[in-house]
Amino acid sequence: MTAFDATRTPPLCGPQFGSYAPDEVTWLLKDLSDVALEGDLRERERRIQSGQAHYAESLPIEYQPGPEYRQLFHETLRTSARRLAEAVGVVSELVLAERSPAPTLVSLARAGTPVGILIRRWMQTVHGIEPQHYTISIVRDRGIDTVALDHIVARHSGESIVFVDGWTGKGAIQRELTAALAEYARLPDRPRLNDELAVLADPGSCTTLYGTRDDFLIASACLNSTVSGLVSRTVLNADHIGPGEFHGAKFYRHLAEHDVSAQFLDSVSAEFEAVRDRVRDRLAAMTPESRTPTWAGWRSVEQIRLEYGLSSVNLVKPGVGETTRVLLRRVPWRVLVREGDLPEHRHIRLLAAERGVPVEVSPDLAYSCVGLIKEDA
Repeated sequence: MTAFDATRTPPLCGPQFGSYAPDEVTWLLKDLSDVALEGDLRERERRIQSGQAHYAESLPIEYQPGPEYRQLFHETLRTSARRLAEAVGVVSELVLAERSPAPTLVSLARAGTPVGILIRRWMQTVHGIEPQHYTISIVRDRGIDTVALDHIVARHSGESIVFVDGWTGKGAIQRELTAALAEYARLPDRPRLNDELAVLADPGSCTTLYGTRDDFLIASACLNSTVSGLVSRTVLNADHIGPGEFHGAKFYRHLAEHDVSAQFLDSVSAEFEAVRDRVRDRLAAMTPESRTPTWAGWRSVEQIRLEYGLSSVNLVKPGVGETTRVLLRRVPWRVLVREGDLPEHRHIRLLAAERGVPVEVSPDLAYSCVGLIKEDA
C-alpha cells in the first residue's frame, strides 16, 4: 500500500450497496442513500444551464417508464442479446491482446458498470481468468475521482488498468478521461495510466478498443438504475464529499421490484458460447487502419449545434444510448432520427410520445439518432 492511499470511505459491494454480486464489482463510491439529492427536473436543468449549479451536485428524479416501455425493454433484450454478446467478446479479446493478459477493469459509473461485468464474465468464461473490477466516478468539467484512483493503483500495476464505459457519443468522456489522467500523472509519485476507453459501441470513432462502431441499441441504455445495479448517477458535492472521500452515489433499494440488472447480464452472457466463432472472425477482419479513431462524431455534433442554434455541444447528445438518456433524465427539446421507423428506435419513439417531444427525420445524420436538450429550460 502506497503512502497516498489515504481513503476515508470504504469500498462498497452488494448486497449492502447495489444489486450486483460482490465478486462482480467493487463500487469505489461513498454511500449517499440517505441524503436528499433529487429535485424538480426543470428547475435542476435551469440551474445547470445558467451556471448556478453543476450537474453532478444533484440528481434528477429518475423517470420510470410505463408498462408498455418496460415490456419493450424485455423484447429488445431478447432480440439484441446475441449482438451484444458479440460486441462484448470483441472488445474483451482486444483488451487481452493489446492491453494486458491480466487486466484490472475500471468502469466509469454508471453506464460502464454492467459492461465491465460482462467483460469480466467473458474473460472468466472463455479464458478462465477473473479480473478485479472496480467502478469509479468521472464528472465532466470536474475530472476523475483521484481518491478512487489512488485506491486502485495502490493495489494494482498501472499497466494493468483498463478503463471501461458503455459507449461513446461525441467523445466528451474520452476527452475528459484523457485530461484527467494527464493531471493525475502530475501528482507526486502517481503513474501515467493509459487513457483509452474500452467500450461496447464507438459510433463517435474515439477509441480503438470497441466491440462495434455501429450506432445500435445497447439494452442497458434503455433504463436508469434498474438496469445498473440500482445505483444512481454519481455525485460530487462539497456538502457531502470531503477530502479523502470517494465521489458519492445512492442505492435505490425501493426500486428492487423493478430491477432487471441481473436479467440483462445473464441474457447477454448466455450467448457467449454461440458467438465465439463470430468474434474470432470479426477480430481477423479488423485492420489498424479501420480501427484508427477519426473523431467524426464530434465534428458532426458541432454542425448540429450550429444548425439548431444551441449554445453548447453539451446540449447535443448523439447516438441511441445518449438520446435515450436525454429522454429518461433531462428536459428534451427534440429528437432527430436518420430513419423514421427504424425498429431499434421503438423505445425512443415511445418515450418521446410519453413526454411530448417531437421526432424529426434528418436523413443526413452521422448517427442513427440524436437527442437535443431544451435550452434555457
